[in-house]
Amino acid sequence: MQQLDALIREASSLGQGELPAAVKPGQPALSANETEVSRILQICNACRYCEGFCAVFPAMTRRLEFGKADVNYLANLCHNCGACYHACQYAPPHEFAVNVPQAMAKVRGQTYSDYAWPPAFGRLYKNNGLTVALALAATLALFLALATAMHGTLFPGALAGNFYAIFPHNLMAGMFGAVFGFAVLALGMGVRRFWRDVKPGTATAPAMGEAARNALALTYLDGGHGEGCNESDDRFTLARRRFHHFTFYGFMLCFASTSVATLYHYVGALHAPYALTSLPVVLGTLGGIGLLIGPAGLLWLNLKRHPQQGDIAQRPMDRGFIALLLLTSATGLALLAGRDSGWMGLLLVLHLGVVMALFATLPYGKFAHGIYRSAALLKWNIEKRQPNRLQLGAD
Repeated sequence: MQQLDALIREASSLGQGELPAAVKPGQPALSANETEVSRILQICNACRYCEGFCAVFPAMTRRLEFGKADVNYLANLCHNCGACYHACQYAPPHEFAVNVPQAMAKVRGQTYSDYAWPPAFGRLYKNNGLTVALALAATLALFLALATAMHGTLFPGALAGNFYAIFPHNLMAGMFGAVFGFAVLALGMGVRRFWRDVKPGTATAPAMGEAARNALALTYLDGGHGEGCNESDDRFTLARRRFHHFTFYGFMLCFASTSVATLYHYVGALHAPYALTSLPVVLGTLGGIGLLIGPAGLLWLNLKRHPQQGDIAQRPMDRGFIALLLLTSATGLALLAGRDSGWMGLLLVLHLGVVMALFATLPYGKFAHGIYRSAALLKWNIEKRQPNRLQLGAD
């Protein structure tokens, strides 16, 4: 009876926001958002009702205390599907106020800026994502339009889809190569720091294979039972998973289209424009359609999602990324449709401006969550193959 009373007192103190006794001096200081996640996970570790929902909860049971690295790791492992919030008996208005999706979302947003490189860019995009995204796209498009107009090629008449009559191939490749290289470097620097902090252990082939399957199939957006997650109500839906798939595979098809066209140009000596039935055009068209359906669906879900199911402060960042994806697809498909018209020059500069803005902001917006989440999934697949020294829960 005394032990039960002690557990009740500890749970009450956690519910009132007091720091758990397990937090040790000398550890890196936790922010307010990280402290809230630590508090909530202490309560969840005593309850364990949601242990089968996703990877977060079995990973949680391997810990009795939650330092900064643990909190950042588990926050990025969370897919914010909302299933645990709707199932939780301690969710608001209960005095314990357990809201795992919202607390994790706040920490995830913090990691994007904490690990961003250079850090100032991450802070700027976090606070003004939609404005920065649209302003950068408009600025780049205007710059390209003015440069093109000065050379008299903004409205050159019908050019039979020959983009390189407006922008030479080497110039276009140089511009995008520089922006894409910067994005890869910035993302690489950020995830390297994240990986070093979470101390993942040795990655084996089985762990990497399962992590890749989890990431590509969005395994943990099934709610733990295959019926999907909860959006604005208690109803299960796979909509979020499907719209993510349209977005991701649409993006990859567009990337594949560009890669194939590059091989055609440099290896096969086959230069654009390509026929509508050619592989680069077919891949780009399918990818563009996917990037219309997926982001439009994600924007719809974002607009109607309940405030308790995420961090509303991140919505400008989320919508900035979605807006750039939609504009990339819309301007690309418009360029394809109008490539034989006199409007091709204007459509081209609009598309190039949007795509350059998308690449430039990839390390600082919602795209970064895919990189950090993949790293967290790899850590989980490494970790679950290691002995559980606590032996307090099932994997």
